[in-house]
Amino acid sequence: MTTRHTTIDSPLGRLTLTAREELLTGIFFEGHWHMPPSEFFGEAVTAEDPLFQQTAVELGEYLAGERTVFDVPFKASGNPFQQRVWARLKEIPYGETVSYGELATELGDRNLSQAVGSAVGRNPLSIVIPCHRVVGRDGKLTGYAGGLDNKRFLLELEEPVAAKESKLF
Repeated sequence: MTTRHTTIDSPLGRLTLTAREELLTGIFFEGHWHMPPSEFFGEAVTAEDPLFQQTAVELGEYLAGERTVFDVPFKASGNPFQQRVWARLKEIPYGETVSYGELATELGDRNLSQAVGSAVGRNPLSIVIPCHRVVGRDGKLTGYAGGLDNKRFLLELEEPVAAKESKLF
């Protein structure tokens, strides 16, 4: 089996999972902003596919607050700049955020903020490569390929306990 896809239900809505061979290649939300061409998806298979089962379990654990790191094997395909941005996204710790400007500066040029935003928005592995952890200046929520409500949900899920408790008073 080569390129294939399936869908799963989640608290974030219906997600489409894609794979090539034994690597997860995509997680897409309903209404995802930057969908790849149809040939990226391959044939439809059931969610009983072992790789998709592992992905569904790990996403379920993550969304239940029981997992902070993913073990499912994955590969994101993109141009060299996108690869650099996505590699940096994987380094953002659970529960932390970084701004587009900070990423651009780290990548060598503060003026690359828009290019960084474009690469972040085209991340094919939402959640596993945590693009939701990138925020605007001053921590403002900005665009998210899966929608701002989903971005807010993911950031609140990862919010440190002390921050959550301080909101109670």
